Amino acid sequence: MTLSGQTYRCSAGEMFDSIALVLYGDEKYACDLLMANPEHSLTQVFVGGEILQLPVVYIPNNDSGAITMSEVAPWKG
Repeated sequence: MTLSGQTYRCSAGEMFDSIALVLYGDEKYACDLLMANPEHSLTQVFVGGEILQLPVVYIPNNDSGAITMSEVAPWKG
């Protein structure tokens, strides 16, 4: 797993899936967030103020109909 060097400060009530949706555009990347932040693996709902390390994820690019993989950094989302 490649970390982006970027971090994210959680707000109260957020969960890994909601953060993944905001940052990466899909809840399925919650697993990537979990793997990059094992110290929070038992956290279901953040109380606020937690700092997460943001991984670089690979998102399929379907613009032309072909499935290709492109590297997307979370701050470019």
